[in-house]
Amino acid sequence: MGFFKKILKGIFNSSIPLYKFQDNKLYFKIDLEEYFEYELGEYDMKTRHDPFVYEAYTLNNKEIFLEYIRPDTNVSWNGQPLSLYEGFFKKKLGIRYLEVIENREYPNYVFKTYRVNDSFILHMIYLFTPVSELFVVDVKGNLYKNLQLKLNRNYKYAYENEQKGDINFNISLVKDNSIKGYFNESD
Repeated sequence: MGFFKKILKGIFNSSIPLYKFQDNKLYFKIDLEEYFEYELGEYDMKTRHDPFVYEAYTLNNKEIFLEYIRPDTNVSWNGQPLSLYEGFFKKKLGIRYLEVIENREYPNYVFKTYRVNDSFILHMIYLFTPVSELFVVDVKGNLYKNLQLKLNRNYKYAYENEQKGDINFNISLVKDNSIKGYFNESD
């Protein structure tokens, strides 16, 4: 009977979402039994629509810009999602120079810090699952630093004294999908 309990527990734990948004908080799965919780404060949320998307939204406050994309099951990306998002982000915000100065990967997470136009830094967290993509731009670095510390106790945040960006984001990859074709129906 112990064997079947282990199998059922494994199925249950793998079905727990890696990310969720509820009660004005972001939750990120750290391990099988723990979530990292991030309080948002005031925010603006917009539902995004596209024929190829099951669920999508953008969320924005003074420190965080987030885009959640859950494509329909018969949809595929026309490239690697993070690379497509970086190109989209750079073009939409008119960024001339975007240099990656930190790139760390953990299971289902990619953390990147960028130097933007040689004047300030931005942090991006990319969370990927078999059914969804989450892109988080953290302009102040609080979520970026604290989530990484939960995933890796030895992480050292090296950007306390760097100039941080302050950009007003009103963009959406999903909104631009019909023109740019970032994803579409699989053949």
